[in-house]
Amino acid sequence: MSASGGTKAIVAALAANLAIAAAKFVAFLFSGSSSMLAESVHSLADSGNQGLLLLGGKKAKREATPQHPFGYGRERYIYAFLVSIVLFSVGGMFAIYEGYEKIKHPHDIEHWYWPVGVLVFAIIAEGFSFRTAIKESNHTRGKQSWKDFVRHAKAPELPVVLLEDLGALVGLVLALGGVGIALATGDGVWDGIGTLCIGILLIVIAIVLAVETKSLLLGEAAGIEAVHKIEAAIVDGDTVTGIIHMRTLHLGPEELLVAAKIAVEHDDTAAEVASAINAAESRIREAVPIARVIYLEPDIFNESEAVKGADPEATPGGPAPTAEH
Repeated sequence: MSASGGTKAIVAALAANLAIAAAKFVAFLFSGSSSMLAESVHSLADSGNQGLLLLGGKKAKREATPQHPFGYGRERYIYAFLVSIVLFSVGGMFAIYEGYEKIKHPHDIEHWYWPVGVLVFAIIAEGFSFRTAIKESNHTRGKQSWKDFVRHAKAPELPVVLLEDLGALVGLVLALGGVGIALATGDGVWDGIGTLCIGILLIVIAIVLAVETKSLLLGEAAGIEAVHKIEAAIVDGDTVTGIIHMRTLHLGPEELLVAAKIAVEHDDTAAEVASAINAAESRIREAVPIARVIYLEPDIFNESEAVKGADPEATPGGPAPTAEH
């Protein structure tokens, strides 16, 4: 995913959420609806989240330093993880608390046209933001399902915005349903139930985001397609005859580390091996441009060692372990 595509979706979501938060809070002041209060806090939390994503993207662009030689690309993962914490605590837990209080102490909704009008406006604005996130995601999603895109995307911004916008739209529908039923029945408990459902929804989304961004923080390998391209680029069939084992690691969404032990012939000269390594690095970068840091170690493939197993530490000349993707 291009950084510009993610930024465009974040800015669209930020603009929509700021306008919606203001409208919801005004509706709460006039109507006393707890759903409106929970939704206004939800929109404020989302606005803060988009600010965190923009900040993380800016910090990730800093140049590498001696203390951080691989750069700051993972800043984007850290701030995406913070977003999930904010969504859980500020958004979800606050909504559950408000829902509980409204169910325990219900009161009638005043000036019903304020919450209903604001919710309709908010659905339209969130729909615009959601449409922008979908459009930007489709540029890189390819043939992946939406579930796989969220699970396997290496750039966290679009999955975060997608889930936030989806949660906001569903939450708005729940709030509209709670307010509508409360108005129809004259029972304010339904407004509290709608608020409670919003809180549960936000917590579920926050947990999904936390799990996915935690995986990125721990360090994920390149996708299957990228791994296959790298493997094909390394072997030239002449000096480099095979790959003994290989590791890849995302240093950031758009920066990949590649480390591999490659098989060369025992009678190749040092000059020939060095030239072959340089050529292999060029082919890797051409095949997978985000492969910025590459370490290739030459070795002699040893068949007798290879039969001992796939552990690259136990068998220096053995085969690569089976990768799980």
